[in-house]
Amino acid sequence: VSTLSTWASCKSPYKSPLTPSQSPSSRNSDYDRFIPCRKSLDFDLAHFNLTHKENVQASVDDESSVVYNQNLATSLFDDRPTKGIFCMSPAKSPPAPGSPPPRQNQNLRVLYAQNKSRNFRSRTHRIIPHTPERILDAPELLDDYYLNLLDWSSNNILAVALNQTVYLWNAETGAIQQLHTTPEEENIITSVSWSADGATLAVGTNHTDVQLWDGSAAKLVRTLRGHRSRIGALSWNGSMLASGSRDATVIVQDTRAEQPLISQCIAHTQEVCGLRWSSDGGQLASGGNDNLLNLWDAQRLERPRLVLREHTAAVKALGWSPHQPNLLASGGGTQDRTLRFWNTASGACLNCIDTKSQVCAVMWSRHSSELVTSHGFSENQLSIWKYPNLKKIAELTGHTSRVLHLAMSPDGQTVVSAAGDETIRFWKCFAAEDKRIRHQQSVSSFSALSADLAMSIR
Repeated sequence: VSTLSTWASCKSPYKSPLTPSQSPSSRNSDYDRFIPCRKSLDFDLAHFNLTHKENVQASVDDESSVVYNQNLATSLFDDRPTKGIFCMSPAKSPPAPGSPPPRQNQNLRVLYAQNKSRNFRSRTHRIIPHTPERILDAPELLDDYYLNLLDWSSNNILAVALNQTVYLWNAETGAIQQLHTTPEEENIITSVSWSADGATLAVGTNHTDVQLWDGSAAKLVRTLRGHRSRIGALSWNGSMLASGSRDATVIVQDTRAEQPLISQCIAHTQEVCGLRWSSDGGQLASGGNDNLLNLWDAQRLERPRLVLREHTAAVKALGWSPHQPNLLASGGGTQDRTLRFWNTASGACLNCIDTKSQVCAVMWSRHSSELVTSHGFSENQLSIWKYPNLKKIAELTGHTSRVLHLAMSPDGQTVVSAAGDETIRFWKCFAAEDKRIRHQQSVSSFSALSADLAMSIR
């Protein structure tokens, strides 16, 4: 009988083993078939290696690897004879129609499912630096929970209010510009907010007015009035500007109109310290020192559409998810310490977690389902969370006083924090946008649109 060596000795791979060879040793041979050599296929050794634990290589998923190897051994070796590879077995009748598949096929299905769940693709782990990239001094930064003194524009200009003065810091060049200083000593700056295009900076003051400044020309454009006390919260929606005050009211004004007042929203009973428009501009969330979270419809600002009362302390930290239109995160003060997630269409609280400290601010990542919160006593830390499982990814420490303010860079990667310790710190919190994923999503959306068009044409 021929072996693999005889097959390999043929000069041409296209010759049949029945073709006479020119060598004297094979001229008189008359082979009628080819039988491969199975010396290298040791099924008993393979079975031993799969089923004995000391031969299984340790890995991160140790338990799943053991289970997987056991199922693989069952699929490959359970039905084979114990002696000999070739043996006669009684003929098996074909399965009846509608009968369950053979056990071997079921085992293969189990293996396929396990492979799919284990996901053999290499896992990439994002490293989050636990030290700030840059630290700036911020002398006379007020340690007041109810104010909002920091914002980062789409033109990469950081605005920060230090007592009576507003400063602009260019993140590209590092240049610092003094935009404005109030003439009255008691007229401190209480809030700042950039418009979406980065052209206009709204500045709230202790003397009840809102000043609109041209950021590039450093020129006062307009002054809006209507409140009776200091203005601690501002939020833009296109050309509309919402302002929240210690007089417990929210005023919405059109900055382009000669008569700017659109609506005066009265629902809070104490100072309004949190204010945020949704990304689509259809909803406005306001939080106050009365522990209330009010949701307003942009088309009906006469009264709040929903009043949420679950918080037990002041609600300043507000953040709308950029990935889900009706998902809002809110954080409570010292007596509350909870981070809550709301379905603003129904008012249902989707999730809640005790952060163990005062929640001062919250911001969502623009490119992933993550968010960052800033806190007060006792750690004065920034916490990065994964949503929706609310797993804490990282804690960033360094501030020695409560972290009152957060703002995000235009590229969505860097978060800047300002604290009562009179420092401003820049943290690399989030990953850059994955352009490959965005391209794949675009292609998928285009394919789905093409399919819909094709169906409509038919």
